[in-house]
Amino acid sequence: MGLDVIVIDHHLMEGEFPQALALVNPNRPDDVSGCGHMAAAGVTFILLAALNREGRRRNRFEGGQEPDLIAWSDLAALGTICDVVPLTGINRALVATGLKVMSQWKLPGLSELAKVAGIEGDATPYHAGFLIGPRINAGGRVGQADLGTRLLTRSEPDELQQVAGLLDRYNADRKSIEAEVLEGALAQLEGQAADRSVLIASGEGWHPGVIGVVAGRIKEKFGKPAIIIGIDRHAAPAIAKGSGRSVPGVNLGGAIVAARDAGLLLAGGGHEMAAGLSADPDRLTELSAFLDARLAPELSVAEGARSYEVDALLSAQAVDLELCERLSKLEPYGQGMPEPRFALSDMRISFAKRVGHDHVRVSLTSHDGTSLQAIAFRCAEEPLGEALLGASGGRWHVAGRLKTNTWQGRTSVQLQIEDLAAASS
Repeated sequence: MGLDVIVIDHHLMEGEFPQALALVNPNRPDDVSGCGHMAAAGVTFILLAALNREGRRRNRFEGGQEPDLIAWSDLAALGTICDVVPLTGINRALVATGLKVMSQWKLPGLSELAKVAGIEGDATPYHAGFLIGPRINAGGRVGQADLGTRLLTRSEPDELQQVAGLLDRYNADRKSIEAEVLEGALAQLEGQAADRSVLIASGEGWHPGVIGVVAGRIKEKFGKPAIIIGIDRHAAPAIAKGSGRSVPGVNLGGAIVAARDAGLLLAGGGHEMAAGLSADPDRLTELSAFLDARLAPELSVAEGARSYEVDALLSAQAVDLELCERLSKLEPYGQGMPEPRFALSDMRISFAKRVGHDHVRVSLTSHDGTSLQAIAFRCAEEPLGEALLGASGGRWHVAGRLKTNTWQGRTSVQLQIEDLAAASS
């Protein structure tokens, strides 16, 4: 079309640059900024800041017309959180500022989406990453790809209400499709996960909009890199498209690039923790063997260094709303800046019950009779959930994160259990 094009990105890259007026990417080979941990949303925000600075230098903002970038930092924060990049350095500053702006709910689209998602009060990383982001993405994953843009750029109340409702519905559809693909992937991996360095599952017709999310679920369950591949036999020629998620210390993006250079992929790339690929469906066995061999040494080192780190040992009496208030002053938490983990020793599990689909609600009691409510999510059929449900009356060391829980106007503290071990007699 003869238009100048500026490309903004954050993924690892090599080889020829695209034919563009400018390529702004802190991960291009010649970049020395040290900002390779930024998400593209943050890179975009910094580019706009640079444009503002240049505009001031050229005296283009007479009469107070300089764009107020802080007012848009909520979107920079949203993208940074949803891209699961480390919340350190400039990312931390962007998210801390952006969540304060988001909490005002001035952007009409975000405000409407917060209503359908049931969000009240100040915005948190959880709201952005697990309630708002997935709904915006659901349009492109299983519905209409333009809905997210419409939500964030329009202001007509009736239209925004309609768009937010559609995104909420598509998000529910996405969860259903995701559950089906996850079930199929787990069935394929049953009995072989222990012997593999990279877990790869594939299926015909698996929706490309959910394979990345499923890869993340598989990675969390087994603690290994995972790639989920959807095969389209109706394409000419047939094609397999996959999305992968990795664990700390295992460079999945680099391995995908190596597989591409070895001729095993039609296309592929990404970064250390996530990658995408396109391949010939008939070469997936070769691809699996290649990635297994390449990443086995990295996974061995990563598993050897892996541990469950606890920040402090608490007594049940120390767990109260004041402690949670103090911990909240350290926010935002997220990738690279995890919430503090605490351990409580020698607790009796006086009550345990399965709730919801696969959660376990627990009552803990200390030696001095202090009680603490706790919950373990998505684990009822996992070893953690089975141990909790069968541990009534026993004494356990319990570890997890402290959260406030408001029910019927009353706010209390509960422990989100992540791990436990039997206390010695």
